[in-house]
Amino acid sequence: MTSPAGPPATGGCDDERRPLKLLAVTACPTGIAHTYMAAEKLAQAAASRGIEMKVETQGSIGAENVLDDNDVRTADGVIVAADKDVDLSRFAGKRVLTVGVAEGIRHPEQLIERVRSAPVHGVDGAGDNPAAPLSGGGRERGPVYKALMNGVSYMIPFVVVGGLLIAVSLALGGHATAKGYVIPEGTFWAHVNAIGGIGFQLMIPVLSGYIAYAIADRPALVPGMIGGWIANTGALYDSEAGAGFIGAIVTGFLAGYLVLWIKKVRVPRFVQPIMPIIVIPIVATTALGLFFVYVIGKPISWVFEHLTNWLGGMTGTSAVLLGAILGLMIAFDMGGPVNKTAFLFGAGLIASGNQTVMGMCAAAIPVMPLGQGLATLVRRRLYTEQERETGLAALFMGCFGISEGAIPFAAARPAQVIPANMLGGAVAGAVAGLAGVEDAVPHGGPVVAVLGAVSGVPMFFVAVVIGTVVTALVTVTLMEVSGRRGPAEAAGAGAVEVGGVGVSPVPAGVVAGAVVPGQPGRGLSSAGAGAPEVVAVRASGARTATAEAGAAAEAAGTTAAGTGAPEETAGEETAGEEAGARAATVVEEADVDAGPEVLSGYLTRRTVRVALGAVEKDAAVREMAELLARSGRVADGAELVATALRREEQGTTGLGEEIAIPHAKTDAVTAPVVGFARSAEGVEWGSPDGTKARLIFMIAVPEAAAGDEHLRILALLSRKLMAAGFRERLLAAPDERALLAVLGEVG
Repeated sequence: MTSPAGPPATGGCDDERRPLKLLAVTACPTGIAHTYMAAEKLAQAAASRGIEMKVETQGSIGAENVLDDNDVRTADGVIVAADKDVDLSRFAGKRVLTVGVAEGIRHPEQLIERVRSAPVHGVDGAGDNPAAPLSGGGRERGPVYKALMNGVSYMIPFVVVGGLLIAVSLALGGHATAKGYVIPEGTFWAHVNAIGGIGFQLMIPVLSGYIAYAIADRPALVPGMIGGWIANTGALYDSEAGAGFIGAIVTGFLAGYLVLWIKKVRVPRFVQPIMPIIVIPIVATTALGLFFVYVIGKPISWVFEHLTNWLGGMTGTSAVLLGAILGLMIAFDMGGPVNKTAFLFGAGLIASGNQTVMGMCAAAIPVMPLGQGLATLVRRRLYTEQERETGLAALFMGCFGISEGAIPFAAARPAQVIPANMLGGAVAGAVAGLAGVEDAVPHGGPVVAVLGAVSGVPMFFVAVVIGTVVTALVTVTLMEVSGRRGPAEAAGAGAVEVGGVGVSPVPAGVVAGAVVPGQPGRGLSSAGAGAPEVVAVRASGARTATAEAGAAAEAAGTTAAGTGAPEETAGEETAGEEAGARAATVVEEADVDAGPEVLSGYLTRRTVRVALGAVEKDAAVREMAELLARSGRVADGAELVATALRREEQGTTGLGEEIAIPHAKTDAVTAPVVGFARSAEGVEWGSPDGTKARLIFMIAVPEAAAGDEHLRILALLSRKLMAAGFRERLLAAPDERALLAVLGEVG
């Protein structure tokens, strides 16, 4: 979208000989609506000042209107209104102003003024960090949190794929031995296990690398990943255990900020082109690697050695106390030196005939993934869709004793998850110690009991279950107390999502946690393919259909139903008509009422209402759900409402300019459906600009819906709603038919 250039007098640049030319990038972390609304606002503000502006949007459907090298070369400044990480390296030498996406919606004029005096990116480190937001705030999470979530979001697929492949291969191809679960070499399942092992090998470097990437862009990726690999490879610094995910977090931040510091070093002009691809990666990787091996690695090795000696002196103490301590250690870093110390201590005693210590460890090992997975089920609203899916995978991994399934949760919320893990692990270990549970193989989880390696199986499962429940309850309690609702809130009240960082991303729809309809759906009837329709018989004033007409309509495959409020109609019904004729009239009138199809037929006259009765947000969502039910595509109205309200808890769907777009991705609907209603006095929706919502759209799509077409339609809707004239026509339309005619301008 490019605003036409105006006269030099109104948009002048530094030399006052040509109009000011600005660029902008808008992006939000879990959706697209705010992305496009900010883009439209910035473009409109620029156009009103005769300033040429090109805006790149980075939504769930990918980057659009991409800024090319020529755009950047001729630009006088760049506004980045984003709640996700945007690559700024291409803007080196340009004035760059970085704010939250909400600022692009609320204060576009001020941003245009501020960018003229913004720091030049890449000069003495200027532009590396986001500018302070305007009053009211546009960025609610700091760079440290965003960097951490960036690493976690990229790590999750490696954890899930690696963990599930290892679990499946152990279940179907392994057998218990004194050395653990062994899969015969050269077999099919051995190869599957090896592939899963590669996923686990890569997940720690990926976590470290993408933390660094979020801090200092591409030059930091290599030192971050290699640093993470070093952190996880204890043999490089004389330790039997690597530093695990905690070490990876450390190397990620060290690599990121080291690269930022190197960027500030002044170098000759002829060296500058090779700095980001050769000099910076080599210098940062070497420095970080040697620092970890010679400085950080030694304390890790020392901790491992002394913890082992300390545990060796505790074998004669209370079994309950020893079990609690081992459980704490197992749960602390899930593969790091503390975890490995406890595990190897228990495994080493098996050969000497003491299998009780390994029994304590075996009970604690699955508690972390099982507990975190359970937490995503008992408090779904606290988690993003991606986290809930990871939670299911963690439950599966926990059954096979793969504690790494909990690492994404611990890395994302260490302050809440690690204490909960440790408490649950301590409880499980203590119960197993009290009951004298024994494990004959160096492995843990329910699988060891199922395959006969555990004595005292009932108490083993009691220990695991109690530890799991404690972990889940403590996790959700700490999350509730801390007020954190997961990465979906990373962008604050106005957050919306992409599939990049964090995420999303998650992905979809208008904002975090929602996915817009997938299949094009063209050619579907307005009620969906084969879906039973609920047809409202519209009456003039208080006139309603007779019981006979209702019965006839039902016999004809339709149901006569009132909406609970008098509605306008294009043709009055006469109560005394013959029942069969009435039924035919009802069906015919419903077809007429459907009117033109809007948004690929997902919004029809049946899902449009002139006057919304509700004055509070929760009630408005329920009323909108009832409106959608008139399409015949809602199978479970209560679940639709619950899903939409859970989405509101993650962040408001109020977009400003008196607009709200609540939405839900749920199998409570059988096909995509969109509704629109107008509120006379407005509903308080927590919009970024403080306005009440008078124009309310609701979108509901089945879980299976996927694809880009409806994301594009939503982007078009967002852009259209930014036009003041379009909004004014929606507010002035006298009835549903007129409203639908205005909405038809969307497409």
